[in-house]
Amino acid sequence: MTWRTEHVGSLLRPPELMNLRLALLQGQGDPGALARLEDEAILQVLERQRELGLDVVGDGEFRRFSFIGEIAASVSGFAFGQLPNPDWFTAEGRDNPGANAMIAAERLEPRRRIAQREAAFLGAHAAGPFKVTLPSPLVIAQAGWTPERSSAAYPRRADLMWHVADLLREEIAALAAEGVPYVQIDNPGLAHYLDPALAERARGVGIEIDIPLEEALAADHHCVKDLPEEGPVVGLHLCRGNWRSAWLAQGGYEPVAEALFSLPRVNRLLLEFDTERAGSFEPLRLVPGDKTVVLGLVSTKQGSLEDEEALLRKVEAASRHLPLERLAISPQCGFATSIPGNRITPEEQWAKLERVVSLAARLWA
Repeated sequence: MTWRTEHVGSLLRPPELMNLRLALLQGQGDPGALARLEDEAILQVLERQRELGLDVVGDGEFRRFSFIGEIAASVSGFAFGQLPNPDWFTAEGRDNPGANAMIAAERLEPRRRIAQREAAFLGAHAAGPFKVTLPSPLVIAQAGWTPERSSAAYPRRADLMWHVADLLREEIAALAAEGVPYVQIDNPGLAHYLDPALAERARGVGIEIDIPLEEALAADHHCVKDLPEEGPVVGLHLCRGNWRSAWLAQGGYEPVAEALFSLPRVNRLLLEFDTERAGSFEPLRLVPGDKTVVLGLVSTKQGSLEDEEALLRKVEAASRHLPLERLAISPQCGFATSIPGNRITPEEQWAKLERVVSLAARLWA
């Protein structure tokens, strides 16, 4: 099956769902109402995605606090802590998400499946192809390891990464056995290998990402290496930061292209190309013949709707390096990587997804 349109994963949460989840974090609100609100909201966005005509749908990650949230919720061993962050950037200037983090303070022990409930609900209600998203082991190691809190359980940052890779490998195998058609690994952590300035800013606040690129990608491969070829489609998403319409890194794909694009058992590469920060399409020449590239052309960071003719010209430029039949299109990242979401409206979100579908209809009619 050829899928030309999808979104990366997260959608803006409905206000009532977002408010209840935030209230529960403060010990307020009705915990029993959460699952009902999640179910209702997911059914509504599934219907909206079907109406738009997206080839692949998702649950908007509505059951999560953030795109990595289900990892921390499904295991014991994480504890709240402080982790400094390098500055992010917006159209107005610098921003910073603060220092609160879930840090691996003890060895992680599974308490429940990571995405079983999400997958089961989608399988029952999606009425077509759907995806389940999971964070890369590298992201968890970057966001959840400090020498002071973690080294007793994981002497190196890489030790945490490889343990998470084992946990994700088991989860993805279970999802495949349950018939999930599409599993996506989100790896924004690769931005540290694209942008030397980001690595320098991270070192400036005491964060040293000391895992070689090849080892980071090997951990992603470890998660999916045992899947049969006829099993689920595997996607890998790379972005340069996505938090409340802010970005973290810039730079083209050249530093990672050869190693990333040739990663075994990955079928789809979801790559952002919405701004000049992502560089040119030229690295697409290195994509092997067994992979599809999903061009992230539509920005989730700003609400103004992209001109369709301009998008067509971008796809034409990309097709000079990779044939049109091996391309698909999507937004550049999620609309709500964490609960607050990006600074756009729901109406703008749906207009952008409609633009993705209308663009695809012209390209592959």
